[in-house]
Amino acid sequence: MKNVFKILMAAVLGLGLVGAAQAADEHRGTPDEATAMVKKAGAYLKENGKDKAIAAFNKPNGEFIKGDLYVFMFGMTGDKTGVALAHGQNPKMVDKNLLELNAGGVYPIKEFLKLANSPAGKGWVVYKWPNSISKNLEEKHTYIEKFGDVLIGVGIYK
Repeated sequence: MKNVFKILMAAVLGLGLVGAAQAADEHRGTPDEATAMVKKAGAYLKENGKDKAIAAFNKPNGEFIKGDLYVFMFGMTGDKTGVALAHGQNPKMVDKNLLELNAGGVYPIKEFLKLANSPAGKGWVVYKWPNSISKNLEEKHTYIEKFGDVLIGVGIYK
């Protein structure tokens, strides 16, 4: 009887851990979390310089990735305009010019640049994008902010 009890307890504990892991994976970022992560990334960039920031933002499972939130950074000047300098979720995008990327009829990189170059230097862009957790195409709201000659963004899925 003791062995049956131990097996049942282990099964219950295991199911609880699986549920907790699934809940963590399904965490959807909030607008406040996205904004805070952009500001944290901008402060990191200012404090550590572009090279260290790029490495930190591109680091899998680093401090700039949380659930479905991740930092990206694009160049804004010269031959780096529209080039992904960092992308916390998709390293294949790094060092590519993505100005002509069409996401559901929206050119998000062009919209990011337009906002970054506006008097406010920051704002939100809405477009369709594959959710890094669910893998479904979903509406994404991305907050971007200008920091010198780059823009940093983090998006949330609605």
